[in-house]
Amino acid sequence: MRVGRKLAMLAAWLTPVLAVRSEAVSVQPLPAFQVDLTQTTVSGLSSGAYMAGQFAVIHSSMITGAGIVAGGPYNCASRPGWPPFTLYWSNATRACMNPQATESSPPDAVVLWRDAQQIAQAGRIDALPNLRRQKIYLFSGREDKTVATAVVDQVRHFYALAGTASIHYRNDLQAGHGMVTNDPGDSACSLTAAPYFNNCGLPLAREMLSHLYPGLGPPSAQLSGSTIKFDQRRYAGYRAGLDDAGYAYVPAACSSRRCRVHVAFHGCMQGAALVKDHFYGRAGYNAVADANGIIVLYPQVRTSWFYPYNPGGCWDYWGYSSANPFRPDFHTREGAQVRAVYAMLQRLAQPRNAPHP
Repeated sequence: MRVGRKLAMLAAWLTPVLAVRSEAVSVQPLPAFQVDLTQTTVSGLSSGAYMAGQFAVIHSSMITGAGIVAGGPYNCASRPGWPPFTLYWSNATRACMNPQATESSPPDAVVLWRDAQQIAQAGRIDALPNLRRQKIYLFSGREDKTVATAVVDQVRHFYALAGTASIHYRNDLQAGHGMVTNDPGDSACSLTAAPYFNNCGLPLAREMLSHLYPGLGPPSAQLSGSTIKFDQRRYAGYRAGLDDAGYAYVPAACSSRRCRVHVAFHGCMQGAALVKDHFYGRAGYNAVADANGIIVLYPQVRTSWFYPYNPGGCWDYWGYSSANPFRPDFHTREGAQVRAVYAMLQRLAQPRNAPHP
């Protein structure tokens, strides 16, 4: 099979059946809860895994753990690709997804670690020794042909080079490309099909959060809190590619006690405009968070056929939100999406009832 056809197949995977920007909605500002940001963790699936990984490296002084489900190493797409595609986009759809299928080489963690050191020395990300204390959870399905295990392996190698001691890597399930659950309403474990939720008999979100936060109690049988729909437009300009609204699950206890925050990044074609509450309501995070005093922040990316071009509704790990896609900043503090999510976290940390700036 020729490379062009393979790229077309990958592009088709990234393109939703219906790619429209959500209608403007009237939603509330994100409330302040005086959260403890020193225990903040992140996770995500696919492009959301890339976003979680890069956010954890960029803000390693604040992030204490990351869950990466079917994603690759920090700054994976940084090495030049092939014209006529945007160079970073070419790498994102080849080396950073399924290198063997596109006749490419997997990302090289040694090279990416050296690049990260240079970026840190330039002051564009936090000091890399912070990564040693992070807890890392990795998952790769044996039937995942979208983001191959060879790519996820390089995440483990990257963190080994960083000196990270607590790495849990799960790759023993015949899972396709999707968020793994134990929900009988989700797709069969080995499938790769929209909306990319696979019932493998494993509550992956629970297992992952238990690694990121040792000593968690069992999940709530009945949720005590509520899901907030909040205005994301105040955190980023149009170029960032965020949808109008984001979501946050807030346990009832967090209205009076100081809670922690976990940021969960959806995958491509998994934003609420396409799958409604499937990710922010049914992926498995909320019951664990409810019982353990954790607010779960679910930022959202929109789909777009125009500028910024993102028909799959993916988080940016190749530069589409950068002013200059040939010299992108998505992997640094200056990245538009990174800045937006960081601002949301800062808002959650403000004193309760603090007016929104």
